[in-house]
Amino acid sequence: MGKEISQAVIRRMPRYYRYLGDLLDEGVERISSNELSEKMKVTASQIRQDLNNFGGFGQQGYGYNVQYLYDEIGRILGLEQQHNIIIIGAGNLGQALANYSKFEKLGFIIIGLFDINPKLKGQAPRGIPVMMLEELEDFASSHKIDIAALTMPKYTADSIANRLAGLGIRAIWNFAHVDLDLMDKNVVVENVHLSDSLMQLSYNMLQSRNE
Repeated sequence: MGKEISQAVIRRMPRYYRYLGDLLDEGVERISSNELSEKMKVTASQIRQDLNNFGGFGQQGYGYNVQYLYDEIGRILGLEQQHNIIIIGAGNLGQALANYSKFEKLGFIIIGLFDINPKLKGQAPRGIPVMMLEELEDFASSHKIDIAALTMPKYTADSIANRLAGLGIRAIWNFAHVDLDLMDKNVVVENVHLSDSLMQLSYNMLQSRNE
């Protein structure tokens, strides 16, 4: 097993990837850690420490080749592979995720939407048909599913998550407002609590007003 990387470092990697993509769009070919630091508001030493977890990628006196570093971080994040996603819950949030086309540019392909509301059956946001939840097992048997996004009410999330794990789905992107209790501890879960982010924003607003 390789070196364990802290989650704090992992959380910063997509941000590096995004900034490097912007630099490529601007035609920048190389950049120093100090220049990247100014753009990202992260210390140069932090950038070097983060990247050294994966091999460094820089050259003393030259800095970083932007295209090479962008490609390497993409590889670290698994973006050279296609990841098939299904969404469980085809309400407003589920359909908003399905309509976000940038996911596809990163290799995340939404291949199915599921719900229990028969009024939604046959709708097809961005050409992705909404199916009923009872069709899930048949769909899973004929499609490779890498990630399931949960956008349903929290009281059904645990049972659905365990059902997905039983179908061999190994990663869950959880928007339900609950921390999942999974029997299979090998399933990777990323929790996205939108209200938590708003509460943090509210706190920071208050702090800003009190300064």
